Amino acid sequence: MRIVVGSDERTHLTDAVLEELRRRGFEVEPVGPLAGEKRSWSEVARIVAEKVARGEADEGILFCWTGTGVSIAANKVPGIRAALCDDAETARGARLWNNANVLCMSLRRTSEAVAREILEAWFSTRYIPNPEDDACLAQVAEIERTYLREPAPSSGRP
Repeated sequence: MRIVVGSDERTHLTDAVLEELRRRGFEVEPVGPLAGEKRSWSEVARIVAEKVARGEADEGILFCWTGTGVSIAANKVPGIRAALCDDAETARGARLWNNANVLCMSLRRTSEAVAREILEAWFSTRYIPNPEDDACLAQVAEIERTYLREPAPSSGRP
């Protein structure tokens, strides 16, 4: 499995996650500071999300200080279902019910031990098609298609 991993800064946590992914046998592609390139959280999120959406990577993992920025930016890319996960149960639910394809974590709130638990839950859980969740995911896809066809309403702010 090919995993693209990005962060706006390289930390002990990001290095530990990259090491854990490689230990699990994944092909890992680092993006941004993880690859020695200075990039903002929004750039990193876009690159990772686009690679997943185009099928150049099977899944993505993103980090920023809170994890919120990268999850917002990644979810702007059609076909991406990025989930901000602070614990293993949230990661499990994101996969099981939401068919999430990009995992987002907070550099501030995530310890190495918790990151390993999150990764274990993420990679050991798969979406199981079922009428209720399939219908919800179809509704999410329709929302996405609607806004691809029509400009989003302006909030009057940048």
